[in-house]
Amino acid sequence: MDQAVDSKYCGTGKLTGPALERVGQLVDVITKGGNDAQEIRRLPDDCVETLVDEGFFRFTLPRELGGEDATTIETIKVLEAMAAIDASVAWNVMLGSEINAMAAGGMDPKIAKEIFLDNPRTVMCGGGGPGSVPARAEKQSDGSYKVWGESTFISGCYNSEWCFMPAPEVAPGQDVTQADPTTTRMRFMHKSQWEILDTWDVAGLRGSGSNTVKADGAIVRPEHADLDLVAFPAHYGNPAFRIPIPLRLSYNKVAIALGVARGALDAFVDLAHNKVPMLSPSKLMDRPIAQIKIAENEAKYRAARAYVMETMAAVEDELEGTDRSPGALVTQNARLACTYAANACMEVVDAVHNAAGTSASYLQNPLERKLRDAHGCATHRWVAHPLFQDLGSIILGNDATEEFLGTGGPGLGAKRL
Repeated sequence: MDQAVDSKYCGTGKLTGPALERVGQLVDVITKGGNDAQEIRRLPDDCVETLVDEGFFRFTLPRELGGEDATTIETIKVLEAMAAIDASVAWNVMLGSEINAMAAGGMDPKIAKEIFLDNPRTVMCGGGGPGSVPARAEKQSDGSYKVWGESTFISGCYNSEWCFMPAPEVAPGQDVTQADPTTTRMRFMHKSQWEILDTWDVAGLRGSGSNTVKADGAIVRPEHADLDLVAFPAHYGNPAFRIPIPLRLSYNKVAIALGVARGALDAFVDLAHNKVPMLSPSKLMDRPIAQIKIAENEAKYRAARAYVMETMAAVEDELEGTDRSPGALVTQNARLACTYAANACMEVVDAVHNAAGTSASYLQNPLERKLRDAHGCATHRWVAHPLFQDLGSIILGNDATEEFLGTGGPGLGAKRL
């Protein structure tokens, strides 16, 4: 991605160059889409269409499937740059490109080509948390499955052609609480098979459209019954396709947090050049408190970002030229970096928002939205502060759970081929 890529890898739009450069060419589109998303609580269709046209839901796919084969570092940089403009737009791109890539990595390459090349505008969503109706899947005589239940926090569901819903297999009439948890799979359903429940009325990441998805006897086709999100040995050479699901979900999420912090620091600098605080003879930029706060928090952001980049580079280096998942030590270090950075970025935004004074409380001030978005990022399960307990326990010499061993975890492991 360091060089301009062939147009067939850039969707059907008019922009050229690496994905990171294309972000810079879409500032107006991202800004307007983010503003509109605050009102409707999801991305507006025109913004989605432009992002699809310009390949942003596909840049993480392998080239064989029409993507740009982004590395983890390149992915973080692209999402960070977009989130610095608007976090909700970037969150939609993060989720769609993340699920697209993971699905491609877990599918038989023939099926992946049918899905991604036959319809180059394909976007996927899925995962989420359990809804009020626990999900269940029943196998049918033709090899298909029928799925009932709900999944919450399905970001980008309005943009998506397909959805993955985690559900264990049960027999007809069996209570789902008695299901064997090892039978849980990501059930792959076309949008004709599920509905969206409008439950996303929040402050942070308000435009992410993270509603609840409901299946009521949804059909999973026989050829899709065994799909998963990661497969070993990997179908593609990019180390990203050998990174376990928990770490992949972590580095994608922290990318948005980094972007929000970057955008907040820049917004504070702009404000400080123009604001004259009440009863002050000079601009905010000339006050010691502003100077101290911007220096402290610029350093905190840069340190957090450097830690993420260093640890993710170490993961890629360990995986380069191999056919295995990352080891426990690099996995734990990267998870610690992602968790620390997401929470440090929230602190950065809190600090500059406070230093900006009451000006930052107005809805038209970018710091107001970035405060909400920073908290939305930092409370996400894969980078949230409770993870410090798990990681601290490991540092103190206790055994690591599967989630931190580089293998995934219960229901989050890879399909072994």
